[in-house]
Formats: sequence, structure tokens, C-alpha cells
Amino acid sequence: MTIPYQALQSFSSHDVFNPWAQPDPLDLAGSPEAGPTARLHRLSRHFDVDARLVLIGEAAGYQGCHFSGLAFTNERLMLEGKIPRITVPGRFTSRPRPWCEPSATVVWGALHGLGIAASTVLWNSFAWHPYKSGNPYSNRAPTRDELEAGRDVLDGVLSSFKQARVVAVGQVAGRSLRALGREPTAVLRHPSMGGANEFRQGLRDLVVELGLG
Repeated sequence: MTIPYQALQSFSSHDVFNPWAQPDPLDLAGSPEAGPTARLHRLSRHFDVDARLVLIGEAAGYQGCHFSGLAFTNERLMLEGKIPRITVPGRFTSRPRPWCEPSATVVWGALHGLGIAASTVLWNSFAWHPYKSGNPYSNRAPTRDELEAGRDVLDGVLSSFKQARVVAVGQVAGRSLRALGREPTAVLRHPSMGGANEFRQGLRDLVVELGLG
């Protein structure tokens, strides 16, 4: 498979954090699991699978991918050993408590509950973390121009998992996939903003329909 790592690392834009190229002040000093190189290594391990399902979200978030390097994935889940193919021996941020992103907890809980965690890849329409001006520990929706700028990376990742079913998590992801000429197998409710139960049910129904369980 050919993941566009170079394009992923070289991207730079105003009010956007690149987890695989930029260090963060809260990266834990001295930890081999901290920083952009470690995040890139974790991403390569996550992608090292013959995926049956690819879930596409909207954009990286500050509580999750910003520090973990994986979409819908936070520090606490990694420490708990919940992420297939990923092992971290200890903390990789200096925050008093490990980062915990609610959507990540919902997504991985559903994947494990349905028995498909090990064969699922997670990614975003806009790979990087867009934040509100002056506050890198915040989230904002990617702009139309940003989504356009990230389209080639999204297409490259999807092209590396040609046998997998591609599912949008949220309407932004659905539109991004269609803009690439890729009709998603399904568009699920995003688990944020009260959508957790609807997401779980939608994924459960899809797994049964596709016979993935």
C-alpha cells in the first residue's frame, strides 16, 4: 500500500496543527512515545492491516489525533491497550490527566463491541487539526478551502485500502467523499453533540447488513 506520508507531513496552513510534523509544548519530554516522529510511527502501525472497513470523520481534534496521531483516538485509550497494533508503555503528554476525547471513546467502544476493531481503519476528511485562532487546544470545522487542500491525501489513503468498505461519520465526511467521486457505503451520525447512540445503532446495523461481524 502507498500511504501519502510525505504530503501528510509537508502540509502547513494558518491555524492548523500538523501532528506528524510539529511538536507540541505538552509533548512529554523524554518520552519516546511523544512528538511527531512517534505519532507518525503509530499511524503507520494503524495502517498496517488488510482493512475491511474505513471510517472517515471530519478533522483531527485537540484531545485526540493532535497528540495520538490517529483519528478518533486519544491518549487514555492507548494507555488502556484499546487500540489494535499500538502499544505505548506510558504517558506521552505532560497534561496531569491523559487526554480523553468523547467521540473517540464512543467509536472504539462500538468497534470492540462489534468485534471489528482489528480490521477497521480510522481517518478524517481533513487529516490535520484546525483550531480557533490563538487557541491550539480548541476545535473548529475545516473550511472549504482546507478540505480542498487535503483532498489528495484523503484520496491517497483511501486508495491504499481498495478492498475496504468506506463509511462516512457525519455529513462533512459524506460530502468530502462524494467530491472525490467516492460514494460512501453509508453515512452514519457523528457521535458528538448527542449522536452517540445513533452512531452505535447505525454502525451495528451496517455491520449486520455487510456481514462484517
